[in-house]
Amino acid sequence: MAWLEYVLPLIFLFPMAAMASIVLALRSLHDARVHSPFNAPLHEPGQALRHRLDQAFSSLFLNGALGPIISLAPLVYGMGRMLFVDKQDWVEWALYGLLSTLLVLTFSLLLVRDYQRIRRLKLGLACELAVGQELERLVRPDAHPYYVFHDVPTDSFTIDHVVVTPHGVFVVETRARTLAIGTDGNELNTVAVERERLRFPHWQERRPLHKTRQGVSWLTHWLERRCGVPVPVRGVLVLPGWKIDNSEAAPDILVVSGDTLAKQLTELTPGPLNDAIHDKVINVLLERAQLMELKHLSQPSV
Repeated sequence: MAWLEYVLPLIFLFPMAAMASIVLALRSLHDARVHSPFNAPLHEPGQALRHRLDQAFSSLFLNGALGPIISLAPLVYGMGRMLFVDKQDWVEWALYGLLSTLLVLTFSLLLVRDYQRIRRLKLGLACELAVGQELERLVRPDAHPYYVFHDVPTDSFTIDHVVVTPHGVFVVETRARTLAIGTDGNELNTVAVERERLRFPHWQERRPLHKTRQGVSWLTHWLERRCGVPVPVRGVLVLPGWKIDNSEAAPDILVVSGDTLAKQLTELTPGPLNDAIHDKVINVLLERAQLMELKHLSQPSV
């Protein structure tokens, strides 16, 4: 029966399928999330980036381990076919070789993508940690009414930091960008801030300002619903390592380099905030953080 010539060679793929199953089983055991044994959620600076970095390393592991197995499968199947046919079809062999080549190229591109993604996430995490460390200077005994929340979840995205001070609430977003290199080999580290975009030496971006305004808008409406009164919220965008030119910047978003962020936040006054509303804001943010943590814990690990 001619169809057996195509079915029997599948026997040679069973060992490879077993190896792939082992790789997938090892992947399912990989879960670097750490949960607090107490009711308070663990939200360190850059927690969302840590999770994304963990996923990127997991993807790198899968592509690096499964890539060779899957890429060799057509050739192994073709070698098995040689044992069950009387005459070799070189066109068929060419198709097996072409398929393996395409698979190798595909997994090579995936590995390059994972490598670049990990580099970007590491840079972003380093900047998140630097900004978080600077913000921690605000946290002192209870007599000093400052409170810092990291990775605050909204309905569809995450706010990097929310800072509550006696004078208002701040949405602090962090963006990591590699310094540009000029034609003379020197670093170009000045970014010009306009109303709707950031002009870096060799490129421009609009999304960081948009994301900061999006966070301010969401937090303003959410706090007003929860507190019953308008709460002053100001957006701050931090670009660690860059010199900031704010001569053309819009007044609603403050763009800073972050080296003196704690001092700047203590001096800014977005609006009046009495003690009762100040405490209410902290309580509702704590309640949301605990609720989201419980929701996260109830979801099964993948």
